[in-house]
Amino acid sequence: MKDILGQAIHDHYHKSANHKLWINNQYGPKEEMPIDVYFRDEDDMPDIEWLAMNECRGTILDIGAGAGSHALVLQERGFDCVALDISPLACEVMKERGVVKVVKGDIFVYEEQKYDTLLLLMNGIGLTGTLGNLKVFLQHIKLLLNPGGQILFDSSDIAYLYEDGLLEKGYYGELLYQYEYNCQKTDWFHWLYVDEKTLEPIVAEAGFDMEVLLEDEFKQYLVRLTLSK
Repeated sequence: MKDILGQAIHDHYHKSANHKLWINNQYGPKEEMPIDVYFRDEDDMPDIEWLAMNECRGTILDIGAGAGSHALVLQERGFDCVALDISPLACEVMKERGVVKVVKGDIFVYEEQKYDTLLLLMNGIGLTGTLGNLKVFLQHIKLLLNPGGQILFDSSDIAYLYEDGLLEKGYYGELLYQYEYNCQKTDWFHWLYVDEKTLEPIVAEAGFDMEVLLEDEFKQYLVRLTLSK
């Protein structure tokens, strides 16, 4: 897949272009994704992200780190944090912004070391794409957890998108998206939003205990997963 999101992040950081980043979907008109969202300071982050960073402990793997904003905050707080992203251009920007430990890689095959906290913010768990793939993902990341380790991620219930009723087939949180930037498009890719009620039995089956740390009025929520004893 073309590194279109990485290119948008790279251009924005270097002020080398002024194109808009669009997200095409299959449920409505395309939506603009403000690129400066990836460059927020701690003061501009929502409560869910604040809480997630406050709950981090020990060594941290920031999965899908983007432009490195969360990794920079954690680094400033004195944590040993590794920022992982599949985008080479995003990794380049993170290094330029001062993230000390940057790894370009795919979390589905990453197994370099174990961590105390695995962090996926801005609905980072969406990278699993489908409920089936979420189950595969949960089994894989067990290998990356130290004893007593935790996984922190946020997601949301997007039932509100379906005013005419939920889908008759499939899970309504399994969406198809496509990035569009500077007249280029990625292939369509799956992205997952999973509601709490659907998530709970999946993580239990995978051997995790689930704790909801925060839920807001928009049905966005933050969870902590720990391995069941």
